[in-house]
Amino acid sequence: MAANHQHLRAFHAIAVEGGVSRAARRLNVSQPTLSQQLKSLEARHGVTLFESRKTPLRLTAAGRDLFALTQKLFATAGDIDALLGESAGVAGGTLRLGSDHPHYAARLVQMVHRDHPLADVQVRMGNARDVMRWLGDAQIDAAIASDPPGDGSFSYEPLASDGLSCALPHDHPLAAHATVPIQAIAAETLLLRETGSKTRTFTERAMADADVAPRWSIELQSRETIREGIALGLGVSVFFTSECPPDPRIAYRPLDTGELAYALQTYLVCQTERRRSPLMRALQAIAAEIRAPQG
Repeated sequence: MAANHQHLRAFHAIAVEGGVSRAARRLNVSQPTLSQQLKSLEARHGVTLFESRKTPLRLTAAGRDLFALTQKLFATAGDIDALLGESAGVAGGTLRLGSDHPHYAARLVQMVHRDHPLADVQVRMGNARDVMRWLGDAQIDAAIASDPPGDGSFSYEPLASDGLSCALPHDHPLAAHATVPIQAIAAETLLLRETGSKTRTFTERAMADADVAPRWSIELQSRETIREGIALGLGVSVFFTSECPPDPRIAYRPLDTGELAYALQTYLVCQTERRRSPLMRALQAIAAEIRAPQG
């Protein structure tokens, strides 16, 4: 008896997401509809695919065997769509992008418009946890996320690696040096982002590893406020290299952390089943271009 393709797609989405609710959002259908499609698949073939209906759902032995096949099935379907051009690409379509990094979001959008001037791009900003949740709920097509959690339902394309730089008033004595040793922060007032920010987390980790503490610290939260504080001589700060726009009032110097390196890895992320679509192929080519200068 031939399997119903729609029922297989429902099963596959539920298996990937581990629950009917998230799978329904992913496929943009109602939960009752998806549950009924799963029941119909099981009844039609006389199998039980999940051990229970409690979330997170666990596959039975038959479910695991079927999931291995549906992974191949929908990966191949994506390849066929890409080959025949039946999937919506970037040109003339809409790209919904989520990002936790303003710099790389702006660069990617600029390059999308360069290559696909008719494309409509919508950008939604949030932290890494936010953008990965939006991607999992299919609220966006792709995400730019820094050090995102690993998840087999997503495909990760390296985008950039950012080291730490010290931001100083342009006339600060340390600005005369090519690099700033992390030990020098002990004599400075350090301007910090809010607790939980990646920049602050990496800064505090580097200082703890070097057994260094600033003379004084002030939390100013946003990058913009911190940059204004530096320009006014309020103190110094630490940014990732991509967060250092030209400003004649501020000098940026690499932060010398000795033998230990601190780099923030940023990725272009999409749902695994969409990684071969024309849309993602176009974005992956742009990601490779952004990544190329860094080697």
